[in-house]
Amino acid sequence: MKIFKLLFIVIISSLFLQSCKCTGGPQLMPNVSGKAGEVVIVIPKYEWDGEIGSSLRTILAEYEPFLPQREPMFNLINIPEKAFTSIFQTHRNLIIVQIIPDLTEPKMVFQENVWAAPQIVATISAKNSQEAAQLISDNADRLSGAFLMAERNRNIQNAKRYEEASLRAIVTEEFGGSPYFPKGYSLKKRTENFIWISYETTYTNQGIFIYKFPYKDSTDLEKINLIRYRNWMLEKNVPGPVDRSYMTTNMQVDPGMRWVKFNRREFIEMKGLWEVQNDFMGGPFISHFFFDPTNSYVIAIEAFVYAPRFEKRNYLRQVESLIYSFEFF
Repeated sequence: MKIFKLLFIVIISSLFLQSCKCTGGPQLMPNVSGKAGEVVIVIPKYEWDGEIGSSLRTILAEYEPFLPQREPMFNLINIPEKAFTSIFQTHRNLIIVQIIPDLTEPKMVFQENVWAAPQIVATISAKNSQEAAQLISDNADRLSGAFLMAERNRNIQNAKRYEEASLRAIVTEEFGGSPYFPKGYSLKKRTENFIWISYETTYTNQGIFIYKFPYKDSTDLEKINLIRYRNWMLEKNVPGPVDRSYMTTNMQVDPGMRWVKFNRREFIEMKGLWEVQNDFMGGPFISHFFFDPTNSYVIAIEAFVYAPRFEKRNYLRQVESLIYSFEFF
């Protein structure tokens, strides 16, 4: 009987281990390492100093637009192949460049969760340096977009994992949908057609506004009118620290505007700088405007950052990711 029991335990244990291997995925992988906004590039030093490195820097290290000071889109770290050990393999953002002389066609391949999760790995293969540099230049938007999307998705995943669900319920009640808010965010203000939610520390303020206004015709979505509606709503609801001060749009830097399709929605994205009228506060903002056909309203979701002592790129990407997480419920 003891032999049969022992045999039974061995069989069950082996089946359990086999099932674990079969379901192996991101949950069994180590968490990614490295800081947000970093990209590790695996390439020999002489190639990094040559055409390939120049192409990558032109695309990924260009200045992030609509920030009050110069900050690169990504911080790039060069690692030669022989130094690419397990310490760097778990980095969140990886680019591996391979020069293969007998390769018939250059390729750029993206993979997720190769050594860690949530990770993105771009492998660039070409037969020589010139071909690799050309491939990178030809796929500039694809390359930068993939890493920006990966950074955004990590923030959204964290917001959903550590969600402050009560805030989503408040916003959904008013607007029919809501972003996801992680722990630490709190309701700062709620009035008719306007909600302000923020995460504040001693030296930083990351805020989100959600508001709406009636939609009359397509001219409401023109840039000049969106800015006018924005300024009217902020003057009414976001006072500054002194009398007769309020948040508004800094027009010394003309805001950028484009149409975006994301998560089955189409919306206008506006990026620019905000300031406080009659005061010296300011910082970057990102707005999403979209039409709610059910109720004939334009819904606006805005993310802004106030961090006078710090660089602002990563702070802004965190709140930008939250407004990208908006869903109708």
